[in-house]
Amino acid sequence: MEDNKRLRIFSGNANPELAREIAQYLGLNVGDAFVGRFNNGEIQVMIDESVRGTDVFIIQPTSLPVNDNIMELLIMIDAVKRASARNITAVVPYYAYARQDRKTRGREPISAKLMANLLTIAGATRVVTMDLHAGQIQGFFDIPVDNLPGVPILAEYVASKGINDLIVVSPDLGGVSRSRQFADRLHAPIAIIEKRRPQPGVAEVMNLIGSVEGKSAVIIDDIVDTAGSLTEGAQALARMGAKEVYACCTHAVLSNPAIERIRKSNIKELIVTNTIPLPEEKRISKIKVMSIAPLLGEAIIRIFGELSVSKLFDD
Repeated sequence: MEDNKRLRIFSGNANPELAREIAQYLGLNVGDAFVGRFNNGEIQVMIDESVRGTDVFIIQPTSLPVNDNIMELLIMIDAVKRASARNITAVVPYYAYARQDRKTRGREPISAKLMANLLTIAGATRVVTMDLHAGQIQGFFDIPVDNLPGVPILAEYVASKGINDLIVVSPDLGGVSRSRQFADRLHAPIAIIEKRRPQPGVAEVMNLIGSVEGKSAVIIDDIVDTAGSLTEGAQALARMGAKEVYACCTHAVLSNPAIERIRKSNIKELIVTNTIPLPEEKRISKIKVMSIAPLLGEAIIRIFGELSVSKLFDD
């Protein structure tokens, strides 16, 4: 990058490898900072280089340990704000609490809105994230939010496999828009799984809108958490005649017992991204991880250069 003296990349402890990949893509080094703990467990942040007048991008998905990573991010934002950074962009590939975007019963919080308030009050001037679980979360902020789609990365990989008789499957009615974008890139038809969730973490497949008979099905979703819905959906597709089943999910939360479920399932391959770091014990042969570093790097170039981010996704 030219004229990058005012651009700084910093990382908390959530996904330092991703931060290094992004910095390398930009031809930079990750900024010199210490993010650790005091003896009493409080978070300690030291920014060990000048950021006065610079545009700072802090790379920190809010994955496990969720609350520690959120506090690291907030304290890092506060530190560079007090050090006179010109602009502060929180790059949060995985946005925690996104599934708490509305009240479903009385006396519940809207934690996704609280997250937006915290980031803004801490001093962020912009947020970059990926595949928000609920798109309306962008409206919870009074600062610019770039919600980057994972579809192009995932679709490009699926296209490279040369799968015949492909059909894209939405795991629920709410995911139809994402599935349509995915299918359009692959010039494939779509089907929709209609399901009812009787209680948290349990999904019951009820019906399939469309036909998967004799086809290679690709389930597309934003998050794979316990993988209950995903593996049950894959089994249902097999019962309905799909010859093989793939799955694509941007955010690999993979809470227990997800890995065991995926290992035992009929899913041929699960394609995810590295918005959340995947520990070695979860790197089974069925899981393919795609890097989002080039995408985030290009977004950073455009934000820093005051160019359109949406142009990245123009076909």
